[in-house]
Amino acid sequence: MPADTSSDPPHDLALDVRAAAKRFGRIVALDGVDLAIAPGECVGLLGPNGAGKSTLVKSICGLVRLRAGTAHIDGHPAGSRAARRSIGYLAELFRFPPWLTVDEALAFQQRLARSTGGAGERTRLLARVDLAHATTRRVSMLSKGMQQRLGIAQAIVGDPRLVVLDEPTSALDPAGRAMVRELVRDLADEGRAVLVSSHLLGEIEQCCSRVVILVDGTVRLDEPIGDVVESRGVLVETGDGVQRHSGLSEVDVPQLVRQLVADGVDVYGVRVTSSSLEDAYLELVRGAPDPAGVVIR
Repeated sequence: MPADTSSDPPHDLALDVRAAAKRFGRIVALDGVDLAIAPGECVGLLGPNGAGKSTLVKSICGLVRLRAGTAHIDGHPAGSRAARRSIGYLAELFRFPPWLTVDEALAFQQRLARSTGGAGERTRLLARVDLAHATTRRVSMLSKGMQQRLGIAQAIVGDPRLVVLDEPTSALDPAGRAMVRELVRDLADEGRAVLVSSHLLGEIEQCCSRVVILVDGTVRLDEPIGDVVESRGVLVETGDGVQRHSGLSEVDVPQLVRQLVADGVDVYGVRVTSSSLEDAYLELVRGAPDPAGVVIR
């Protein structure tokens, strides 16, 4: 059953989740989650095990019914026929019938998605994931990485407006991961909304324009990647507070301290920083010192 549709979502959003809540017995999986993705955006979804990522993804796909709140895809309630036509999904654990050929597997997905793209669409999609040479090969004969790329191809059958990828670089070698990152960016550039759920922070940092971090079923961070990842710098604790000197590294510290002392500044401590997505993630998930040395819990 689709979620409650008492409020009308804006139709310019590919994904609009409002106040999503879900419990499994006493376990709170989602606790008032809001998430909106516009066409052309690529959003990375991060969080520790049990944070609610899988529940959120499954509720977007209509596989889990929300206890409260709403989820809409292209203006349609999640799980409705219209919503299913607007979404492409790569599950973390997926399987194709092993006796099918690569081409047959995509043709089967076309029938499920009611795509009218035919052989031309299959040819284009297999070329995009570097499987054009393997159309007649049976799924059982594919490597795990090749099966992963086939899974990505089936997720964009029918030109969906929203593409949801759960661990899309799983089982891929470095070249395969680079190919997927480029493909994800291309999908967003083409005007699709893309949601990538992953444990690989480096992959999210390289291919997504925005990051959402779930902790204990709530959104703890929803920011553009550029606002989360700061440039390298030096933090100096002085008698007047903490100073940030951006663009400096450890080799600049002695000269910086000498200059500050010469200017009459009392220096009590110095720390070199290089803020990354991993820094922000760990700060939210397990607690880490902020620039002033205060532990955030």
